[in-house]
Amino acid sequence: MVPDRTILASNTSSISISKIAGTIPDRAGSVIGMHFMNPVPVMKLVEVIRALQTTDETHAQTLTYAEAMGKTCSTARDTPGFIANRILMPYINEAIFALYENIGTVEDIDKTMKLGTNVPMGPLTLADFIGLDTCLAIMKVLNGELGDSKYRPCPLLVNYVDAGRLGRKSG
Repeated sequence: MVPDRTILASNTSSISISKIAGTIPDRAGSVIGMHFMNPVPVMKLVEVIRALQTTDETHAQTLTYAEAMGKTCSTARDTPGFIANRILMPYINEAIFALYENIGTVEDIDKTMKLGTNVPMGPLTLADFIGLDTCLAIMKVLNGELGDSKYRPCPLLVNYVDAGRLGRKSG
């Protein structure tokens, strides 16, 4: 439905770009991931993910396009969670475990990480922005595809999502 020169980019945060590209073998070279960080208007980074099939031309054009939008790019290999979520989601999940185990309050956990590691917001505030359902979905992908217990979602995260407490998107 689009011209052959069209780049097909996905903003997924965890689905395999190679798998997406595999569904359109005649256009697989033009498929790439562009994972925008949240909140998109504030965050400067776009994580660009090359499928196994992505051509060098598609990659170069995607970097140019993202930079024209005022974004800074990193390029990741197509592996579960890419760079950002492979590191970020266990961090957020561990903060939820700290809350679940009564190690600290939401405020104290966020304050400790924000001021102690010089990040712009604490992990629980960030999870609230991302959406707890999205965090859980990514943890399930990481846990399922990597098979490592460090990616086991915290029971509190599962309970919150089951209760419809998804973060800002659900009020």
